Amino acid sequence: MFTGLIQSVGRLVARETRGGDQRLRFSWGTMPAHDIALGESIAVSGCCLTVVAFDAEGWDADVSNETLALTTLGALEEGSAVNLERSLLPTDRLGGHLVSGHVDAVGKVDKVWDDGRSQRWRFSAPASVLRYVAVKGSIAVDGTSLTVNAVDAGGFEVNLVPHTVAHTAFGETAVGAAVNLEVDTVARYVERLLVAREEKA
Repeated sequence: MFTGLIQSVGRLVARETRGGDQRLRFSWGTMPAHDIALGESIAVSGCCLTVVAFDAEGWDADVSNETLALTTLGALEEGSAVNLERSLLPTDRLGGHLVSGHVDAVGKVDKVWDDGRSQRWRFSAPASVLRYVAVKGSIAVDGTSLTVNAVDAGGFEVNLVPHTVAHTAFGETAVGAAVNLEVDTVARYVERLLVAREEKA
């Protein structure tokens, strides 16, 4: 599990095809790597990946064809910035919201404009995701925990404060870029409970 609070902006250093899928190498950015362990989980722009090798400069993850096809990782260009977050410890503060690192869909940046000192961002998203998005609810965009300000049939809007823009990959994200989306886990469970209740009726 993760919180959606980005700890570092790394970069895709290299990709290597291995046995039909790929091994990706990422730089650490500013993330301290002194206590990293093999097998631990790191969210890369919202995708939970497992550390299979690492050194002082970066780390490697094996990525399945499923993940490559259903997230932005498959089309990510070498040198691209990525949001990094290590998995949550039981003693950590939950400053964002609970994020699983399992991407629900890929959306797109539709528009960005100034809103005071902040920026307003609009994302398009499939209907399968938007059904779980609510005003003032939480959503993870490229692994970043954000609060929804508006939602309609085509997409949703959020505000990014200057700190978020400066300390995440959003500072290099252009209009038209694809983004990974993960809806609030609570919304999925509420729907499942309602469906189960209707089935019993």
